This record gives sequence, C-alpha cells and structure tokens, in this order.
Amino acid sequence: MPCIRGLPFLILLALFITIVMSGCTIDPSTPGEEWYKKGESLKSSGRYEEAIAAYNKAIELNPKNSAAWCGKRHTMVDFHNLAACPPAKLSKFPEMYGLSDSFRGHNGPLYRHCRNTHVPAHRIERHMNIYQFFVPGIAHSSYIVAGDKTCAVIDPERDVTRYLDAAMQMGLRITIIMETHLHADFVSGHLDLANATGARIYASRSGNCAFPHVPLVEGDEIQLETIHFSVIETAGHTPEHICYIATDKTRGMTPIALFSGDTLFVGDVGRPDLFPGRSRELASSLYDNLHQKILTLPDECEVYPAHGMGSLCGRAMGAKRTSTIGYEKRYNYALQILDREEFIRSLTSGMPDAPDHFARCSEINRVGPTLMRDLVQPIPLDPKTCADRLAGGDALLLDVRSYPAFSGFHIPGSWHIDLAGNFATQAGWILPPDRDILLVVDEMFQVEEATLQLRRVGFDRVTGYLDGGMLAWGVGALPVGTVPVISPHEMHPLVESGEAVIIDVRSREEQAAAPVHGAIPIPWHDLRTRYTELDPEGHYIVMCKGGQRASIAASILRMHGFSRVSNLAGGFIAYKRAGFVP
Repeated sequence: MPCIRGLPFLILLALFITIVMSGCTIDPSTPGEEWYKKGESLKSSGRYEEAIAAYNKAIELNPKNSAAWCGKRHTMVDFHNLAACPPAKLSKFPEMYGLSDSFRGHNGPLYRHCRNTHVPAHRIERHMNIYQFFVPGIAHSSYIVAGDKTCAVIDPERDVTRYLDAAMQMGLRITIIMETHLHADFVSGHLDLANATGARIYASRSGNCAFPHVPLVEGDEIQLETIHFSVIETAGHTPEHICYIATDKTRGMTPIALFSGDTLFVGDVGRPDLFPGRSRELASSLYDNLHQKILTLPDECEVYPAHGMGSLCGRAMGAKRTSTIGYEKRYNYALQILDREEFIRSLTSGMPDAPDHFARCSEINRVGPTLMRDLVQPIPLDPKTCADRLAGGDALLLDVRSYPAFSGFHIPGSWHIDLAGNFATQAGWILPPDRDILLVVDEMFQVEEATLQLRRVGFDRVTGYLDGGMLAWGVGALPVGTVPVISPHEMHPLVESGEAVIIDVRSREEQAAAPVHGAIPIPWHDLRTRYTELDPEGHYIVMCKGGQRASIAASILRMHGFSRVSNLAGGFIAYKRAGFVP
C-alpha cells in the first residue's frame, strides 16, 4: 500500500517536470521555429543583418519558445557578431534594432526576451573594471577592460569565444582590441576578435603590421568612455613593444593600471635575447624604458603583465599574476640592478633556450593569422589511411596520450607529447611546421583540445585523427612499438655495469643545478639533431624530471632507429628519492 499512496506524488512530479521542460526546448511544430531555422542559416553564412530580422520574427510569432534558444551558448556568442553590424546596414531593417541596440538601452523584442537571463536591461553605471583571462601551459594573461557599455580586450588569445561570452554576460560591446607587441610564444586572436565584433585593432607602428589597424607611437591616446589609455614605447623584449597606462577619470587623473605586456612581469622583466645580434641593444633600451618611464609611475599603480610563471618570455617570473609598481620596485630582482652594464650582462646571459615557434609566431602575428573559422577541422581516419599518410611523408603522427600509455603501445614513427604536460610549448618547439598533423588520442575530447593548443602555437594543419584509437590500430594487425619504463632500482645496476647509459634530457638549468654523474646531458628538444652523437646500437635510458619530457625524447630516438630505449619511471625525482643521487 505505501507504493500506491506514493503513486499520485510520482505522477504529479512527472507532470511538473514535463511542464518545466516544455519551456526549455524548442517545439519544431510552431510557426516561429521556421523563422528561427532561417535565422540560424543566415547567421552561418554571415548574413547577420537578415539573421536579426529572422530571429525577431521568430520571437514575435512565439515569445514563449524564444527562451529556449536565447540561452544557447553558440547563439549568445553570435548575438555579439550580430550586434556589431554597422548602423547604416541595420537602417534597412528597422525591426532589427531589437538586437543591435540591446547594448544601447533599446527595447526590441529579442532584447526583451534575453535581457533577464543574460544582459540586464538597466545596469548600474560602473567604474573601470579589469578581468583577467589566463591560459595555462603558455602562461598567457589577457584582459578585458570594461566601462559602462563598452570594453577593450588587451593581448587576446586565439580562441576568442571566452571574450565574446564574457562581454555578452556583462552586456558590453567589444569596441577596442589592443596589442602590446608581436607575441612570440602564441598566435594572437586580434583578427578573429575584430572579425567577430567590428572592433578596431591598435598596435605599435614600428611593428609594421600587415593587417588593418591603428598604428600607435609614444604619446598616443585611446579613449574608452571615461577610461583613458596613454601609450609609451618600451622596446626591450621586442623592438616594437608598447605599454598602456590606464587612468579612470571618474576616480581621478592618477594612473591606476599599467598593461605591461612582456616588458615588466611579476618578479622579472622581458628577455631581450630573442633577436640575433640585437640582444645588447634591446637590453639597454629595456633598462632605459624601465627606469625612465615605468618606474616613474605611482607605487600604487597596478601591473597587469601578459605572462606569468611557466612562460619562457622571461627567466624568473613569480606565481602571482598581477602586482604593483611599488611591489616590483622592492622585490623584482632585475629592478634591483641599478648599474646599466650589470643589467645588460644579466639579461643577455644564462637565459633559457627559446623554442623554435617563437620566431614563427611573431611573423604570423605581424602578417595576420588565418581566421579560426577558415581552418580545416580534423576528420576521423581509419588505421590504413593513417599508415599510408605516415608512409607517404606528407603528414606526421602526434600521439597525445599519457607517457605510460605511449610507452606500452604506440605507432612506430610517431611523435609523443603528453597533452597533460606543457603541450603547446613543447609541440611548437619540436614539430615540423610544414606537414599535416594526424592525432592519436584516448578520448574524443582530446582531439578538440589538442587542435586548439596546436593552433595557439601556429600549427593550423591538424587534419585528422586515428578513428578508434590504438585499439583499432591493434585490431588492424599493424606494427606497434613500445618503450620500456624501468624503476631507479632496475636502472642503477645497468648504468653501474656499463650496460646502459643515461641521457639526461632536462633543461640546461636543471642539469647545472643537479648534475647526474655519468649521464649524457642533451636537452630533450636538442635530440632532434644531436641524436647523431649517439650509437644507434646502444642501450639508452632517458631521464627528465618526472617522465613526460623523457617520453618525447624516447619517441625522437625511436623514430631515428634506436631500438634499445627505456624511460626512467618518475625521472630524476625518483632517482634521487631512491638514493642514487647525492
């Protein structure tokens, strides 16, 4: 009987869920749905003006159903594209003002239905607000500087949807895109963002950028509502570098923020050694610009750099992602060096190796990257097709699985870079830039993630992935390879007896700080060329700090015919913990 007594409650609950869900889905039988589909089609083809009219018509015919698709993420992102249509074009379609003027306080049908959940109709007027967006791995920071109705994006990354989403949620139009310099470690999203919003791009005149932009020199100014940006030229990290000093006039005329790009970091300054033959000149310029311009700002002025700890654009960046001028004056090691010659010596010696993609990305950013929407999407390929492409030499296989997975079972001739590691930087450092990339993954989400990270460092030719993964490859009876993973206790007797040799693939800085007796020191990225120094018949055990970089090194050696290659489990950390390193 308790089951019978509970039955009415279950029926009511099911009825309630049905009613609620009916307001969250799109009913394909309604008249407005046809206009909605038409709007989607027009939007996809870039006919934004006509898409607005179709969306508004759909809402007029069926206001209730509009709530379901107003909340769809991709649609909300595209609302910003639609809103950026020039007023001259929109004047041909008066009904479109419901969307295009939603950012200006107007009250069209589309705006009325979306404002309650996404864009408030009447927002409290606010002072300048700064929002940071951080990309792990490359340790890149970009910023939205928000006024009351509009905002600027500074040093955007290539995937610009995060800025479009954030601006939409805050009810802001992106009208300004500001670049501090031609970034070396990643491909910028300035063209994608300009294409999506109609915003103007501001960049250094001396960068000689080939895309439409407003060229800036020392003393130029940019106005964003009550926010005032002053431009200072800060050559040092790069010859064309500029910084932006922000003042919020509603709070006073004292500078409150410095967008320092790669000139000043938390705990460090930008490396000046990326341009062959110009290191000393750029280090000297950096010294002058730091002491004569940046350090004259008020101590309370906040510092917003373009990179943080983990980036190779500097040497000793701190873990904090923002700072103040006063804090950096007191604690930044480079700013404590008051003698010019000593500063130059410090900044032009002992710097970490610079990855290969640094020079490529700078030029891509100067010319203007291909729009993300125009890039080919990777498609599934059966094992035989992958094998044929690899054999033909027009493509490379990139295995992004974990290093234990690669070690146990991989495709001979494939590169290995663990997606869970510093993937983008490592890929940019060693992969050939002139070939298609085919991915080997464990999970489908890794295809999208790896493709995005590769595009961040200039690899736009990610054309396919192994359908079915390594299981399908194995079922196809195709060749497989392995890399034995051995413990420190297994390795040590082999090394002591001379049966095997350690290749220390850590960075030069790591090797110098904690050398391993008897090991051959070759940084992992240098093995691309220095493998010729080794005996192909020898037994080598590759060792990094923890195992991931050693797996990259192992894949390089294996593709060059080295058959006796092992990976030290746990790397140097495990070797030392086992007591074999003093």
